[in-house]
Amino acid sequence: MTRLLIADDHPLYRLALTQAVRGVLPDARIHEAEDLPGVQAALAAFPDIDLVLLDLHMPGSHGLVGLASLRAEHPGVAVAMISAHEDPATIRRALAYGAAGYLTKRADLAELQAGLRAVLDCEQWLPPSLRDAVANAPAEPGDRETAAKLATLSPQQFKVLTRVAEGRLNKQIADELGIQERTVKAHMSAIFEKLGVRNRTQAGVLLGSLSLADPAREA
Repeated sequence: MTRLLIADDHPLYRLALTQAVRGVLPDARIHEAEDLPGVQAALAAFPDIDLVLLDLHMPGSHGLVGLASLRAEHPGVAVAMISAHEDPATIRRALAYGAAGYLTKRADLAELQAGLRAVLDCEQWLPPSLRDAVANAPAEPGDRETAAKLATLSPQQFKVLTRVAEGRLNKQIADELGIQERTVKAHMSAIFEKLGVRNRTQAGVLLGSLSLADPAREA
């Protein structure tokens, strides 16, 4: 039985996606989350989830940071992005960081279902109307290298990195993750080496490069 997680902070869009999924997989088990902590809790509770449909901009998920964290912490779970924004460069970046596909919120039911079928068949999906634009979009300098470096981190190391980027101290990170402070320090040393950075600031900046402004929230 296929199990999916729909992650979006808009209840009506979660309902629309649920209806689309039911049209493809009537017997699928569907879970929902309205923020990134909810996504992480669901994946911890249901490790057999096959696919996450992740909103590009939702509480706790800053652009591509949420995608990168899920790919690092749950490498066996496919993640497809969903968004109202169709910037080809952003879509290209999402694919570089491991997205299985990109679904737009203006897609009709038939297109949503086609995208779901493709992703569940382990095929990369892009909306037909955007494929040429994405293929011709300029690559973001350093994305491929950064994605490769982040992919070398263990799930626990990525958790440490995200907290470093948020300004947490080693003791705070240890308390949050339930580990020894010396273990945090060991993880930090490994993170610096794998990412090719010298300090916490550089590590935070590298992860922060995945953040994207939400056009809907801009003044």
